[in-house]
Parts: sequence; structure tokens; C-alpha cells
Amino acid sequence: MGGNNILGNPAEQRRGNVTLVLAFATLISAFGSSFQYGYNVAVVNSPSPFMQQFYNRTYVERFGHPIDNSLLTLLWSLSVSMFPLGGFFGSLMVAPLVNKLGRKGTLLFNNIFSIVPAIMMGISEIAKSYEIIIVARVLVGICAGLSSNVVPMYLGELAPKSLRGAIGIVSQLFITIGILSAQVLGIRNILGNSSGWPLMLGLTGIPALIELMFLPFFPESPRYLLIQRGDEKTARGALQRLRGRDDVDGELDEMRIEHQSERAEGHLSVLKLLSLRSLRWQLITVIAMNMGQQLSGVNAIYYYADSIYGSAGVEESNIQYVTVGTGVVNVIMTIAAVFIVEATGRKLLLLIGFGICCVSCALLTVSLTFQGSMEWIPYVSIACVLVYVIGHAIGPSPIPCVVTTEMFRQSSRPAAFMVAGSVHWLCNFTVGLVFPFMEKGLGPNSFIMFCFICLVTLVYVWLIIPETKNKTFLEICQLFAHRNNVEDVCADRDIPLNQSAQKETRLKDDNAENVTAF
Repeated sequence: MGGNNILGNPAEQRRGNVTLVLAFATLISAFGSSFQYGYNVAVVNSPSPFMQQFYNRTYVERFGHPIDNSLLTLLWSLSVSMFPLGGFFGSLMVAPLVNKLGRKGTLLFNNIFSIVPAIMMGISEIAKSYEIIIVARVLVGICAGLSSNVVPMYLGELAPKSLRGAIGIVSQLFITIGILSAQVLGIRNILGNSSGWPLMLGLTGIPALIELMFLPFFPESPRYLLIQRGDEKTARGALQRLRGRDDVDGELDEMRIEHQSERAEGHLSVLKLLSLRSLRWQLITVIAMNMGQQLSGVNAIYYYADSIYGSAGVEESNIQYVTVGTGVVNVIMTIAAVFIVEATGRKLLLLIGFGICCVSCALLTVSLTFQGSMEWIPYVSIACVLVYVIGHAIGPSPIPCVVTTEMFRQSSRPAAFMVAGSVHWLCNFTVGLVFPFMEKGLGPNSFIMFCFICLVTLVYVWLIIPETKNKTFLEICQLFAHRNNVEDVCADRDIPLNQSAQKETRLKDDNAENVTAF
């Protein structure tokens, strides 16, 4: 494709290095936000018997008689399901907040939805109120809904294109570390007991406090500063800090071209995003990936794991340690994904991951069906659970948020994450609500549906999703232009550089041989 804009030395543009500023900005934002998402997914699992005892004890003190089983089930169901429902509400807040406050500003603001519910849950036993826990779970769900979308967006815009996949997966890595941390703290001898559970729930506020203390010292997204706020000086300074060098003209030029190519669009609302033909397949892909991720059975696998381990002969007192072992496997494989995503690409990891999950669900269905027929069959079930976790950790879990960042440009990215997050949390909520009934009605055959969903998602990835590794946002936009059957609106050949860029271009005449065509 022809083009005559000079975007700096191609070799330098391809070079990506992890500076201390980039590394610490990544770690602090991921620990302060993504970690809390994972932690609150698992924090109520282990202490659930003791929390329900507290619900019953509180009810007796109020009304003089034990709580009805059906009411206790309803209250506990609300305590669990309010978290993904809050996540859905948080996703709806993504676009307006990131456009107004910026990516870093939204993450700092989001800590309100962590610190306040942490205090509420921590004092719930003293206050003798289970209602406080239910309301707090909604608030911490809002925190998770925002962080699960804003952290990948922030990190994707901080990272050089050669490291965008690896750094983008860090958010998912900290989600898995959060889950593992909750599993470890939930061991009966630590905090998963009758006296420790309020502290365990309240600990979610500590990462938020750390983020509030340290994240203000790190840069806002340069793309947000330049494209949405028009503050080139601050954007240049932020980019120089992140890259550890003064020469960042190439990246700034690429941002300017992106800005000029979408200037007429402004900030896209969700309704406008849904109506744009030029973004049709990107939007369909985001919805398909998030549905595939959440409806692939990952939450059901975790839900069913304890009974699988129990039927395999694992003593009830030891199941918690086996569950922690599963969490360790999840973390290890997500770390592996961080290191291999730039070598293998996004598409291959998605295909391998959904393929493994599909086969694991099929084999798990068979092994659960014949669980009692032979002594060794239950161990096959355990192996299927572990293999499924491995498959999901290297592809379906971490890659969708990375690809969502890459498929959309600055004006449409907030609305795209709003759609992606809404689909993610609605599907999460649906699985949590429906799976217990599926398990009761279909038993082991429940996993056949998950097997089918994994297969359909795999075929979609294979046929539709292009490889986005080491490509600029404009190049990825061009990949979808043909599929959307629209003119290549992303191309830069008809977009003049602004006066500032033209001036910088003239200053680089001595490097005129380094002409990059998009």
C-alpha cells in the first residue's frame, strides 16, 4: 500500500524495551486494580459456611428463630451474584469516565469502589448486618467492572507495539494471582474460618491504597493526552519517560495520523459504534470473544471442581489444597502466555486455548459419566480439570482484552470496551445463575454445551480474526476494512500531516531513506 508519511526509523519503531517507568506503571495499575477483580471472584468461596452461619446467627438475634433454608439460600445467592451484576454496572461507566478523567484518572477514581466496600465488609460482623455485605459486593463488583476494562486499555496504550500483547496480558496475570491469593488466604488455618473471614473480605482495600499512593507518579496514556486532550507537550514527556529516550517522534507521528483519520468521528457513543459499518466485524469479534470466554465453562469448571476432587477420593479437608494447586497452575500458564504471546501471536494462542478447552470438556463429560465404573476414572476427571485450566489460561482468559485494545482506535476504544465489558459480565452472571440448574437437570452432560461453545468460538477465531501481533492500530484497522466492505478509511495516504508533523518531517530529511508505508 502506497504512502508517503515519515514515521521515523522503522527499526527503532519495532524496538520495544521495558523501562522502569513502564514496568512499575504496569505492575502498580495491575496490582491495584486487576488483582482486586480476581481476589473478589474467589474470596467468598472458602469461608462461605462461616459467613452463612453469621447470616443465620444475625437473623436469630433479630427475629428470635433460625432463618429459613430457602431465605438463607437466596441471601447467599445475592451475596455471590451481586458481584458480577456490579461488574456489569461498572462496565457501563467505562466510556464516560475514561473520556473525561483519562485512563489513569479513572483507575484512581475507581479505588472509591474498593476502599469503601472493603471497610463495609470488614465491619459487617461487628455491625451485625449481612445486608452490608450484599451492598458491598455490588460496589466491589463496580470496581472490578471498571478495572477489567480500563487496565487493559491503559496498558495497551502505554506499551510499544512490539510488547503490547505481553504487557496487555499482565492484567489477566494479576487477576489469576488475585484468585490464588484468595484461595491461599481461604485455607482454614489462615483466614478461611469463623473469626478470620471479615478480615479476609476487608483486605481487598490494601491494593487500592497502594495504587492511590503510587500511581499518580506515573504517566497518563500518551495517546489520550495527544489525541483526546490535544496536549502534545505532556504527551511527548509521558512517552519519553515510558520509552526511556528523547526520540519519540515516530510514535507521535503515528498518533497524529490516527487522530486526523478519525477526527470527524469524535468520541463515539455505543449507539454510534453499533451503527458504524467500518467497525462492524471488530464489534462482532469483541462480542464473540467475550461470550466464548465466559460461556466456555470456566466458571462452571471451578464450581464443579470440588465435587470432582471429592469423587476422586481426595479427603474433604485436603480439597482446599488441591484447589490452591489448580490456582497455581492457572498463574503459571498465564505467566507463560506473557512470555510467548509476542512470539506465537494472539490468534494461535486463542486457537490452541479454545481447542484444549473443547477437548477437555468432551473428555470430562465422558469421565464424569463413568465416574463410578472404574477406580482410575476419577483421576481422569482431575486431569481434565487441570488441562482445561491450562488451555483457558494461555488463550481464552488473557487474549480477548489484548485484541479488544488493538482492534479499535482512540475514538472508538472506550465504547468498544464498554460493549466488551457488558457482554463479559452479563455472560458471567448468566453462567453463575444458570449452571446450578443445568448441573441438577443434565448432570455431567452440562459440559457438552461448553464443548460446543468452545468449538464454535474456535471456528470463528480461525475464519475471522486476523493476527494483530506487532502491528500499529492503523494497520489493524486496515486489516478489517476489506472484511467490512468499506473504503480503506484508515489509510494515511490521503491524510496530510499537520503543521507540527510537517515541520518534524523536514527536520528528519537526513533520514529520508527511512520511509514507512502503512
